[in-house]
Amino acid sequence: MKGCSQASGLRHNAVDMSAALPSTAHHWPASLSLHYRQASGRSVVNHQHQGPLRVLKSLYPEGDGVCHNVLVHPPSGLVGGDTLDIQVQVDEGAHGLITTPGATRFYRSEQGLAQQRVNVRLAPGARLEWLPLETIAYSGCHALNQWVGQLSPGSELMAWDMLALGLPHANLAFEQGRYAQHLEIKGMWLERADLAASDVRLLNSPLGLAGQRCMGTLVLAQGSPWPEAQRSLALDVARQICEASPLKMWSGVTSPDPRMVVLRVLAPQVEAVFHLLKLVWLGWRAEIWRLPTVTPRIWAM
Repeated sequence: MKGCSQASGLRHNAVDMSAALPSTAHHWPASLSLHYRQASGRSVVNHQHQGPLRVLKSLYPEGDGVCHNVLVHPPSGLVGGDTLDIQVQVDEGAHGLITTPGATRFYRSEQGLAQQRVNVRLAPGARLEWLPLETIAYSGCHALNQWVGQLSPGSELMAWDMLALGLPHANLAFEQGRYAQHLEIKGMWLERADLAASDVRLLNSPLGLAGQRCMGTLVLAQGSPWPEAQRSLALDVARQICEASPLKMWSGVTSPDPRMVVLRVLAPQVEAVFHLLKLVWLGWRAEIWRLPTVTPRIWAM
């Protein structure tokens, strides 16, 4: 499929951004630790924070089994030297759903590296849905977005990442700067991208972004291999939704490991990416996890 080869071609551009960019001299660090557990039949979360990174109160729009949380970063963006450090632990039997009220913004930086680091650990029998809204890489940013997950046998994960290079709606192109991304599930999957505004071949080549400036990745994974019938169902659900989408030529679904399925998509604007990922996420929720198609309330505000 054309879309699959385009969307997956970035994985070979590995680079250590921390070494390639200026050192961090001044910074505004923020950290948040989330620990989900079961208490009297309800999924609950204990959290600790440092700096301007908070979690709103827990919500239960689908009952006690799933704890919904919204992460809030009051400065609304990062510049050179800023760091967001998020740690998520989900214990056996607990189920957390995490989203954000708006985009994560990497602004133009005069010097230094802006970083977001997320580490996720799932115990046996744990479930997590990591569903933040998009990341925007402003022209002139120097950014690293790193997400690392560790799954135990019997744990389950759905996680996505959406990226917009520049502001396509406002005709503000990504003309300067650099954005690096590291997405990993330990022992299962590793994908890296190095997106420099000056790398016009990567940004415009049919083997790169082909002129598109928004991209999305959605992962369905578990700590143990699926029965073949269930993995085939997950692939079929996603492919049917993609086939009916206006982005069908720019999307692809693969299973790089017996424990996971990955959807990748390219688009000119991030709203189309969000719409497709949301439909596939809801489809997997209904068909694979047998859960209601409930969306976080913050998305409707």
